Amino acid sequence: MSERPWEGRVAFVTGAVTGIGLGVAQAFADAGMKLALSYRNDEDRRRTAEWFAAKGYDQPLFVKLDVTDRARFTEVADQVERHFGAVHVLVNNAGVSVFGPTDEASYADYDWIMGVNFGGVVNGLVSFLPKLKAASGRRHVVNVASMAAFLPGPQAGIYTASKFAVRGLTESLRYNLAPHGIGCSLCCPALTRTNAWASALKRPEGIGESGFPDVPREALEQFGTAFEEGMDPYEVGTKILAGMTAQRGLILTHPEHGPDFEEAHAAVMAALPVEQAPEGRLRIEELRRKAMRDAEAGLLIKLDDLT
Repeated sequence: MSERPWEGRVAFVTGAVTGIGLGVAQAFADAGMKLALSYRNDEDRRRTAEWFAAKGYDQPLFVKLDVTDRARFTEVADQVERHFGAVHVLVNNAGVSVFGPTDEASYADYDWIMGVNFGGVVNGLVSFLPKLKAASGRRHVVNVASMAAFLPGPQAGIYTASKFAVRGLTESLRYNLAPHGIGCSLCCPALTRTNAWASALKRPEGIGESGFPDVPREALEQFGTAFEEGMDPYEVGTKILAGMTAQRGLILTHPEHGPDFEEAHAAVMAALPVEQAPEGRLRIEELRRKAMRDAEAGLLIKLDDLT
């Protein structure tokens, strides 16, 4: 296998001028990829352009994008394809990290958090998958979720729901893309050195009132100090790239969550009834398992394959 298997491939990354998105963009650039990067803040875009200039790399195609804007997302997908001639990699990364007690959340809280964290992924897929299918060679979709896709928390109900949704969507999508020769990965990073903690300070105008209690800026900044202990976003980016190359369906970046997974798995197994299932149900479930294995191998699965 080539030491730079992604060299020359065209990637579009959302939320790509800060945090994990920037780490992904930098890792992809070091791997020789051509990049289109979405951004919201002009100063962040300027700093990213300076990094590329300092490295002597070609400048990415920068596109301003609110990932909840479907019409704009469609325009961007056409623009990227027109500019490069093809699109091979899609990384849906943009998101907001907003926390508060779920029982006090307003409709607006649900609309904002789910709209960005899950709706933004949906918009990326609908806009860009036709472009990836029309291309050839090595191609891949990465949906960046969070360790919250596995581990819920008392202050993160809507955030967790959005990441669980991305997980379920991505794990299913992987089966659908395999027959097209397109890889698909769910990435679930944990604590990373980003400014994600500041999302609550950037609530868009017109989104509606939050039901969450007000949190003083000082308290948010104190919460943000924990992120200083996080993984370098570039390291997350290199692990995503390695996962793509290895065709992993699940990319976990942080080793410290082993005990959480062991505890969660033990709880699931303990919750299973200790009884024999009827033969008919056992047969249907074995058909389902076979269909999943066949789908991952690249076969197209139809409903009648499940019965």
